[in-house]
Amino acid sequence: MTDFRVCLVTLPDRETARKIAENIVNAKLCACANLIPGLESVYTWQGKVETSAEILMVIKTQQSCVAALDARIRELHPYSVYEFIVLPILYGNTDYLQWIKEATS
Repeated sequence: MTDFRVCLVTLPDRETARKIAENIVNAKLCACANLIPGLESVYTWQGKVETSAEILMVIKTQQSCVAALDARIRELHPYSVYEFIVLPILYGNTDYLQWIKEATS
């Protein structure tokens, strides 16, 4: 199970998020990308506290796809500094993890 990852990416709007999600799924860089609307981000940018409405993308993939996934998102993401955080999956439904493996091969 140590080969599987969840990646988090924030995006400015649903259209951009859906475009990137479809691209990375079609490229087999991930098995699934969930788009979660309604996120409000509060952060410091260029010395000021900012607030933005964003979409959170939760991506399920394998470790072997992470570098290529990051590179693809870098090409498509509109932010100059974008969130790309990778978390290990410590445990999961074996059938679901097998599906991730098959979808990203």
